[in-house]
Amino acid sequence: MTAPKSPAPASTAATFRAIPVDDLSPAEAASEHKALAQEITGHDAAYYREDAPVVSDAEYDALRRRYEAIEERFPGLRGEDSLSEKVGAAPSEKFGKVAHKVPMLSLANCFSDEEVVEFVARVKRFLNLGPDDEVAFTCEPKIDGLSCSLHYENGRLTVAATRGDGSQGEDVTQNVRTIADIPERLAGKGVPQTIDVRGEVYMAKADFEALNARQAAAEEKVFANPRNAAAGSLRQLDPSITASRPLKFFAYAWGEASDLPAETQFGVVEAFARWGFTTNPLMVVAKDAAGLIAHYRSIEAQRALLGYDIDGVVYKVNSLELQRRLGFVSRSPRWAIAHKFPAEQATTVLEDIEIQVGRTGALTPVAKLTPVTVGGVVVSSATLHNEDEIARKDVRIGDTVVVQRAGDVIPQVVRVIEEKRPAGSKPYEFPTLCPACGSHAVRDVDIKSNKIDAVRRCTGGLICPAQAVERIRHFVSRNAFNIEGLGEENAQLLFDAGLIRNPADIFSLHERQDEVRKAYFLRREDRARQREEQTGKIRRNVLSEEERNFSDVENLLKAIENRRHIGFARFLFALGIRHIGEVTSKALAKAFRTVDALSGTVRAAAPGRPGEEWFSLLSIKTIGGISSVALAEAISDHANMAGTPEATVRRVFEAARLNTAQRTALRAEFGKESEIITQLKRAARDRPSAEFEALASVPDVGPVAAASLCEFVAESHNWTLLEKLLQQVQIDPEKPQPVTTDSPVAGKIVVFTGSLEKMTRNEAKAMAERLGAKVGSSVSKKTDLVVAGAEAGSKLDDARRLGVKVITEAEWLTMTGD
Repeated sequence: MTAPKSPAPASTAATFRAIPVDDLSPAEAASEHKALAQEITGHDAAYYREDAPVVSDAEYDALRRRYEAIEERFPGLRGEDSLSEKVGAAPSEKFGKVAHKVPMLSLANCFSDEEVVEFVARVKRFLNLGPDDEVAFTCEPKIDGLSCSLHYENGRLTVAATRGDGSQGEDVTQNVRTIADIPERLAGKGVPQTIDVRGEVYMAKADFEALNARQAAAEEKVFANPRNAAAGSLRQLDPSITASRPLKFFAYAWGEASDLPAETQFGVVEAFARWGFTTNPLMVVAKDAAGLIAHYRSIEAQRALLGYDIDGVVYKVNSLELQRRLGFVSRSPRWAIAHKFPAEQATTVLEDIEIQVGRTGALTPVAKLTPVTVGGVVVSSATLHNEDEIARKDVRIGDTVVVQRAGDVIPQVVRVIEEKRPAGSKPYEFPTLCPACGSHAVRDVDIKSNKIDAVRRCTGGLICPAQAVERIRHFVSRNAFNIEGLGEENAQLLFDAGLIRNPADIFSLHERQDEVRKAYFLRREDRARQREEQTGKIRRNVLSEEERNFSDVENLLKAIENRRHIGFARFLFALGIRHIGEVTSKALAKAFRTVDALSGTVRAAAPGRPGEEWFSLLSIKTIGGISSVALAEAISDHANMAGTPEATVRRVFEAARLNTAQRTALRAEFGKESEIITQLKRAARDRPSAEFEALASVPDVGPVAAASLCEFVAESHNWTLLEKLLQQVQIDPEKPQPVTTDSPVAGKIVVFTGSLEKMTRNEAKAMAERLGAKVGSSVSKKTDLVVAGAEAGSKLDDARRLGVKVITEAEWLTMTGD
């Protein structure tokens, strides 16, 4: 990964990590889910499209795992655009696009021997095999390079593409033809009529060092590591540049194929070698978890001696028939997993602590280090996460610290070597003023838990320049207005020049063209002077008049003009309303179609939006929306009746039809009966109105997003900005989406419960998803169908109570035609 010149902010995972997923309230989960989605999307674009990642592999993996854990606990947050279903990033517009007929998915990760044992056990459970039944797996090094798919017709290479977003990749055919490891024609027996051979483009360590030496001698860009050098070399518009770079290729997988030469993973890879591909000699077959772990240890011991970079070992079920049975889950196969290596460590001196301010005002501490090489990459920055982390580790300026990374460019400070601490050092005092605007920086208190938030945030809001630029960046981002030429650097430039202060100002830049050109010109002059100072070379000519015209300014203004028409969903997402991500924006646009229709509904719902106490009740484990409504009605009916608090609580619980687990949860949360009554009364007062419930009931919206919309309309400055925008842009109404009718269960929400006889629960869920159904984890009013097997429990009871249709496994198979 390429080392950035300035450190990136600490991840959202670090910000929220003090709160276990099981302890998140719905509001906290929705907030973090949105923030994680935005951060992961940005990291995907940086890694897959720009070849310039700004976080570590380990930190990225932590973000993904946290995101998926939140969706597991709060299934309502998982929409059709969930990142759990996505791989990589959309292809760059610089290249032609190639559709992958068989998606290029990513692999799930594990990090411990215990997780490897569980992976093997999980495979066997899915297949209805016993613990002693044998399943063979292949083991091979996980190459740290760029995934590539090679399409062969009648043995001849016709198209080559990068992974892209898994569905579409970039056409790099001419560049791939320059790589010696990739044959133009396949030789040998058993070559299929058509096949996509997949593998990894990489650069050997020795070749990487030689390339960097040549780049440095020519005063050109040097690369931070072989992976980035390989990716940057392959994704060149000029194939001659790719040809000059020493790229290599390992073949290890396939996509579309008219036929396969073997019935095992190992056998197909052996055929690749016969056809002329380079395959990894360290690939072996193991028969159990112990064998997998043993080979992992062997490869780990050889890691430093290998001629190429690896970051783990990949395990795959060897039998292709078993692979077909296992199928896929979200964005990865069930039959494979990547066992990642632990982070690498080094020792250095912490020279300073810098505070960065994020888009939401979060103050993030970043350690500035004496440069040190960690795993082949020179690093000079490390994340410190937050002030609690600094205090817990007692990190001080001047300390000698241990830092670790796992292929990352911004490692973590693991610990302080106290015996090397300088005399007279003092504990670090975290600033209470925002370094960007001077406003107070405070730590909020969580109303439900009374815990202090781990993050200190700037209270400057609209006046804070750090947040203003980030808001503009979000507004013009790829999934919002998608204005090319207005990325982070140019947004900052125009903000510093006073030309844009909010998104509406973007659309009036054409009225200030001369000022925009002047800002660009001054930046170019400044950079030219810097180059002169750094290199000692005097510029031969003064910048010409043609350079002063700056075609990039013209391109920017054209890009802005081309975005004066925008779809409703994109417009909603661009506003950056809290909790209104891409999925929710699309749901709102689909339901209301126009700004007027949505704003009218939100205005009507705003006075009856729920309060904090209502969300606190919703956040209690086992107490969902249905039970919360029942409790609010019951406390209103029974609170003023005569009797002891114990009697009142008993009547309320009975009227609300709470089960034992729900009663226990309420008592654990509130304590004695009098407090339960008090809290339920407060929640009832904070109960949402019918108008609000109607807004919240829109599919994929929910109460948290609905409340956020209501809060948005309650702020006059939001309407002022919105009115300015509506004068500048035209919003295209959302077109009605066609309803899928390919199967009798398409579009329905299905829940499986109990023991199934003909298939495992996981196979049943996979079947339902293939048929276009959405599989739910719990029964609600929105559930269309419950498939009940033997010994069905509470879900069956919920279905009967709510009047949801219940069928048997046999009826399900008949309905689906299996």
